Amino acid sequence: MNTAHADRHAHAHDGDHGHAHDPTAASGSRGRKLLLAFGLTAAMMAVEVAGGAWSGSLALLADAGHMVVDALALLLAIVGARVAIRPADARRSYGYGRMEVLAGFVNALGQFVLVGWIVYEAGVRLLHPGEILSGIMLVVAIAGLLVNALVLRTLHGHAHDDVNLAGASLHVLGDLLGSLAAVLAALAIRWFGWLWADPVLSLLISLLILGSAWRLLRVSAHILLEGVPDGMDSALVEASLRTADPGIRDIHHLHVWQLASGSRMATVHAELAECADGAQALQAIKRMLLERFGIQHVTVQIDPGSCLDASEDCAGHGHR
Repeated sequence: MNTAHADRHAHAHDGDHGHAHDPTAASGSRGRKLLLAFGLTAAMMAVEVAGGAWSGSLALLADAGHMVVDALALLLAIVGARVAIRPADARRSYGYGRMEVLAGFVNALGQFVLVGWIVYEAGVRLLHPGEILSGIMLVVAIAGLLVNALVLRTLHGHAHDDVNLAGASLHVLGDLLGSLAAVLAALAIRWFGWLWADPVLSLLISLLILGSAWRLLRVSAHILLEGVPDGMDSALVEASLRTADPGIRDIHHLHVWQLASGSRMATVHAELAECADGAQALQAIKRMLLERFGIQHVTVQIDPGSCLDASEDCAGHGHR
């Protein structure tokens, strides 16, 4: 009996399991949210530029510069969301779903650049404080705080499982914190004349942004390196598959990774006992991977005897 390769796409919209899910519709919804966020951010950026120029507030101008970076990041995320729904072609058999991960990765790198800029500006302001019209600064900063809160709420719904939206949300969160710092700085300047409050608060906010940027960079880089999805124990997956069907004698050469956020994939070799029903074992493997571990795309190689890839140290790969 020859080695048989069975490639099964157990996507959530398949009728076998009753999970209705339209990835194109979901990506379209994310794209609309990103477009709204971009429009609001760009509009508020223009208001802050005008308010900063009028009041002489470096804090508002700095926050506007922050929003320029964020508007570009949102635009990048929009492009990522649009490209991600393009169908597979002859050169990219998996499609373009990983574009959202690339967008999240670039967004994270952009945050590191932004933190460096904030630290530099804070040092300049500490050394050379300037007069600020705190009343105008306060009004514009409050408006920015409200707009950023609205944008963050718009993006928040799916940001936990989509690194593209997570990257955009991270930028908007930085805007929100920047606006809050501008409000507090305006109040401190207006009530106490503390011109140093603005750069000090900016430094504290840069530390928060740095922590979030590092987390996003780690997650997106892990996906790009095809690491095992967070929270999943590949050894447990392998052990569980050995009990999926009585005809399975051994499971090895297991690889589990993500193409994009929430899109788990796996390849595995299944060694069957003599006279085992290969089709039944295949269905049992697919069912367990989908229902217990949420792995939607599975490629299974059925080995009727010892693994034909033993020369490649088959059993030693992909499960540690």
